[in-house]
Amino acid sequence: MKKHLLAILVCALALTGCTSKPSKVEQYRAEKHVRDSVALVEQERSLAYYQEQMELLTAQADSLLPLFKYEKNEKYQDHGHYVATGKDGLRVMVSDDGTGSILMYRYGKRIESSDDPMVARAQHLLIVMHDLKEMEKRITHTSLEVQKYQKRLQNDANKQ
Repeated sequence: MKKHLLAILVCALALTGCTSKPSKVEQYRAEKHVRDSVALVEQERSLAYYQEQMELLTAQADSLLPLFKYEKNEKYQDHGHYVATGKDGLRVMVSDDGTGSILMYRYGKRIESSDDPMVARAQHLLIVMHDLKEMEKRITHTSLEVQKYQKRLQNDANKQ
């Protein structure tokens, strides 16, 4: 990577017609500018990818949520549940915070497993909810990284 950056720097100096040897400080600043520029492009690409994935996950969630009813007691609960009730008394609950809990009840008694297709939809919803939370974190982190590199490059431009 350093060889590539140095090659880019040498080419840039050759194109600008600079024939004198740059000082170590100038060379370091030029290399840092190239590194920051490359990092900015990488972060912007990552951000665009994460936003695209967020749109896809949101569409999946939007297609699954009408199959569930949202229940939350504002007075006693911090998080609610998406609930689906089947014909045979099966009740499936998915936590809305994406932490990974599916609760299944049949006629008021908790059960551990079921082959009902509603359970598969609940598991899919749970995965989508978890992935949405994760994607929100990635978008926030990457947005901050983009801002950091933009600020660095702007500060470099102001110094020159």
